[in-house]
Amino acid sequence: MANFEDFSIKTIVADGSAFSGNLKVTGGLMIDGDIDGNLETTGNILIGEKARIRGNVVAKSAIVSGIVIGDITAPDGIKLNSTSTVIGDISTHKLQIADKVIFHGHCISLPDEEKYQKEVVLQNQSKEIRNRAFGR
Repeated sequence: MANFEDFSIKTIVADGSAFSGNLKVTGGLMIDGDIDGNLETTGNILIGEKARIRGNVVAKSAIVSGIVIGDITAPDGIKLNSTSTVIGDISTHKLQIADKVIFHGHCISLPDEEKYQKEVVLQNQSKEIRNRAFGR
C-alpha cells in the first residue's frame, strides 16, 4: 500500500507555470501549476493546492490538494486532502478522503487485485459505450 509520507520528487511543475499537452515522466512528480493534458508517471504524484489539472492522471499513488478535472488512476493509493476537487473517476486499491473534499465521479477502491482489475475493465467498457453514444 501507499506510504504517503515517502514521496521522492524528480520533476516539478511550479506555481505560476502552465503546460499544455500530455506529460509522461519517470519517478515522482509534483504539480503546483496549470496542466491542460494527461499526466502519467511511474512514481508518485503530489498535486498541490494551487494546481489545476484538466486531464487524466496515472501514477503509482497520488496525493491531491488542488483541482483535477479528469480521471485519477493510482493503484497503490489516493489521498484527497480537504482543499481538493476531483471531477472524474477514481481507481485505486486504497482511498483516503478528508472532510470538505469535492468529488464528482465514480470510484473503484478495492484491496483485492483480481476484483479491482475486473471492476476497472467494466468501468472502461462503460465509458467506451457512453463515449460512442455521445459521439466522442
